[in-house]
Amino acid sequence: MGATPSRDFDPSLPELEVTRFETDSRAVGKGEVFFAFSQPEFENNGFNGEFHDATSFVRSAFENGAVACVVRRERVAEHGLEEFNDRLIFAEDVIAAFQSLAGRVAGDWGGPVVAITGSAGKTTAKELTAHVLESCGKRVLKNEKNLNNGLGHPMTVLRLAEDDGYDVAVLEMGMSTPKREIARLCEITPPDVAVELNVLPVHVEHLGSIENVAKAKAELVEGLKPGGTAILNNDDPRVSKMNELCDGPVLTFGIEKRSDITAEGIEMKQFGETHFVLRTPDGDAEVVFQLSGKHNILNALAASAVGYDFGMTADEISKSLETVRPPRQRGEILRFREGFTVINDSYNSNPDALLKMVSMLVEGSGNSSRRIVVAGEMLELGDQEVEIHRETGQKIAELGVDVLVGVRGNSRAMLEGAAEVAERKYCETSEEAGDFLAGIIRKGDLVLVKGSRGVRTEKAIEVLTQKSEIV
Repeated sequence: MGATPSRDFDPSLPELEVTRFETDSRAVGKGEVFFAFSQPEFENNGFNGEFHDATSFVRSAFENGAVACVVRRERVAEHGLEEFNDRLIFAEDVIAAFQSLAGRVAGDWGGPVVAITGSAGKTTAKELTAHVLESCGKRVLKNEKNLNNGLGHPMTVLRLAEDDGYDVAVLEMGMSTPKREIARLCEITPPDVAVELNVLPVHVEHLGSIENVAKAKAELVEGLKPGGTAILNNDDPRVSKMNELCDGPVLTFGIEKRSDITAEGIEMKQFGETHFVLRTPDGDAEVVFQLSGKHNILNALAASAVGYDFGMTADEISKSLETVRPPRQRGEILRFREGFTVINDSYNSNPDALLKMVSMLVEGSGNSSRRIVVAGEMLELGDQEVEIHRETGQKIAELGVDVLVGVRGNSRAMLEGAAEVAERKYCETSEEAGDFLAGIIRKGDLVLVKGSRGVRTEKAIEVLTQKSEIV
């Protein structure tokens, strides 16, 4: 992924004594280096769409105090930047140069890297893993939000240039194209521990098949350092098969299949509170977990496996998991003064993740008067996107919800598939869905809000909070 930087680019920049690097000219400060990305780099590195040529911002970056700017040589004359030649660093591919610099910084730091990938749950698993490791006194570097691609990953790693006092890095690694994105991220930070969560039909629009998705995800295991530990979801057959690629230790986690790290006696006491027994090869412990749903328990088991690999006991891991709270927009539970509850899982969506959340909603509804689902259309599903939405709607109906609200585009097909749901409503925008929801919601209702990032289903909740109060 990407070209090798030219010899004009020196990743160490020793004479400049720089510790901060920026890709946004507006954020550049005195003594920092600005990387000017342009369309050829984005195309080389698997980014889809049209991007502005950041070379046009080099002048303003210098005005803001940049000590140097990294650019493509042929862009200099085009943008009239010859006067800055003595402060320009030329790279054949500026994104590759940015990644190369991050790799050098990570190598100089030399701490252990835990890398996490999967079609769903990466960010939650990353947060849980960081939380578990922090609970035993480690200082953890982690991606902010879900900055997990060829730009977000090196941005995270370059924080080590400012502060190399971290004990461990926990980094989620994402991919969406067949351009070996995860393999390139592993070149920047070769993992000591590789966590594989799941393989689902996500990004098939770009990769062609779920088998190709599995191959792309397997790049994480293939990128392990010699002797590194692979942590595999034993309940997912495509992940379990990655065992064949491992030369070092393997730890498995799962619920349905016998695994090294597992959960037994799972019981939802009330919505947002799950009890289970954590079993490890060296002992067991009871856990009270503040996230609901099997998928979140699997994420907790993945984090537990990392903690176990770092020498933590079952009791230590259990105590850490009991202090976890749902991250914003990922299973976040909002209780309203009027007596209804909303699960804000609006950060992203795919068919498998949506059905898991609906199943969790139904399982945890108890005596709730109604189970309401607000589902935005799901993106990047390929040629079968309409049929996938229709099938997902049918499965939602089979799970037993009372009201289904579809937001935007292909959610119409989801509503068609959910013909057995008593009340269905199509909304063109999330704001419209919020208005509809505010008009029908009543005490005791349990509501799930979920949609792909581009649909911004959190806007429905914003409308609701203008009319009702969170306690």
